[in-house]
Amino acid sequence: MQLIDMTHTFTIHTPGWVGYPSPKLSYFQRHATHGIVSQMLELPLHSGTHFDAEMHIVSGGKDLASVPLTKLCREGVIVDISDECEDFSIIKPKMVTDRAEVRKGDILIYNTGYHRYFNGGPEEDEERYYLRHPGGDREFAEWLVEMEFAWTGFDCGSGDNPMNTSIRYKRPDAVKQYEKLIGKDVNEVFPEEDLFVMHRVPFRKGITHVENLGGDLEMACGKRCLIGAFPIPLEGGEASPCRVVAFVED
Repeated sequence: MQLIDMTHTFTIHTPGWVGYPSPKLSYFQRHATHGIVSQMLELPLHSGTHFDAEMHIVSGGKDLASVPLTKLCREGVIVDISDECEDFSIIKPKMVTDRAEVRKGDILIYNTGYHRYFNGGPEEDEERYYLRHPGGDREFAEWLVEMEFAWTGFDCGSGDNPMNTSIRYKRPDAVKQYEKLIGKDVNEVFPEEDLFVMHRVPFRKGITHVENLGGDLEMACGKRCLIGAFPIPLEGGEASPCRVVAFVED
């Protein structure tokens, strides 16, 4: 069996989501002083490759400790849609179903190709990665619910198109770029009442997601296999950095 790691290496350069503070790694014991090394890590839970729990978006939703291993680790499919993804692309169900057989209850992972822009990547571009990545819309969000997926994962900063998140208020310059590119007002494409639709619709049905996949994701594309995500089982936790692995039979 081949194990394919689809996780970004975590470093002090790993960013939190747009507007979030950066991680801090520090020593509080050193070899010369204490004969041992101990460190402290302070970070937003939405840093690097991480798993979102229901309570991130749903008031009264389940925390990370409530997610059973049977949901975190099961069969699924890893689909490459990168040939159809450009800046601000809207992801549609057909982009997935044209390339793979997806089954109800699967874990669904899709590769947009944007992990190459993540910090430390071969074409590092933090603004492009977070402000212009592809993302789903209401049609895609409702399809995830219809398919009753265990969870989904992708190599972007959010499951939502960045113009359908609070980025549209935090970075008005990115909105101007988007509107110039498509020739429409952002509200025509993404009504304000649909903000974070890829969170709000699936999460209410218990279908959450992993953001910022990376590592050897491309090696796993086109595979149907056992997939596992391993966040910290935080009681009261709304998200956690995690490792995501594809277990591929030889």
